[in-house]
Amino acid sequence: MPEVWIISLGGSLIAPGEVDTGFLGEFCAAVRSQVAAHPQRRFVVVCGGGGPARSYQSAYRALANPGTDAAADWVGIAATRLNAELLKQLFADLAPDEVVTDPTAVTDLQAPVLVAAGWKPGFSHDFDAVIIAERLGARRIVKLSGAGCIRSADPRTDPGARALEHLTWAELQRIIGNRWSPGYSAPFDPIATARAGDLGLTLVVAGSDLANLQRVLDGGPFSGTTVGPGFRPAAR
Repeated sequence: MPEVWIISLGGSLIAPGEVDTGFLGEFCAAVRSQVAAHPQRRFVVVCGGGGPARSYQSAYRALANPGTDAAADWVGIAATRLNAELLKQLFADLAPDEVVTDPTAVTDLQAPVLVAAGWKPGFSHDFDAVIIAERLGARRIVKLSGAGCIRSADPRTDPGARALEHLTWAELQRIIGNRWSPGYSAPFDPIATARAGDLGLTLVVAGSDLANLQRVLDGGPFSGTTVGPGFRPAAR
């Protein structure tokens, strides 16, 4: 049986403004290294929208005055699909399938890498990652973003926010709330959190350090936050 890893790749790492070619090159090399060393492993990379999504959503809001959340979401979804197409082409030899834009259509995973993007309004690419995990029977999602861990509160407004090593899904839901809006910034999508909790998945929030990602994948001590059952970080 293949060993399936779902990676929710924050758009801020792909394109914080311009495309971060340095990070993408290192990310692709890290995944290729894993595929070469572990032929039984399969990776699904679900891409966020990043800087382009925020920029275009901001423009839409200004011009539509104020517009609708659904329309703003569609603008952001388009950015996720552009980012995903770039990743798919970079993984062309390992990812022959088209970019996934409907996670409910995923039935199996034959190639080493599958790239996915946003689906429809109402949630972020994190939710798509959860749906794909459910469809493929995967039990774990790794979240890569600028946040190296989950904190007890928003550090932008609470300087005393503590880094947390392990949370239940219910505890995470209390921190981030239950509502989604386009451009909402949270360590994990609130709608995705509810679904992942129901499924009993494990989430690892591992930041942007690709050496740390390698430790997560290989079962070593890593820095970050675990939500749900399974892994516990052991390195700081």
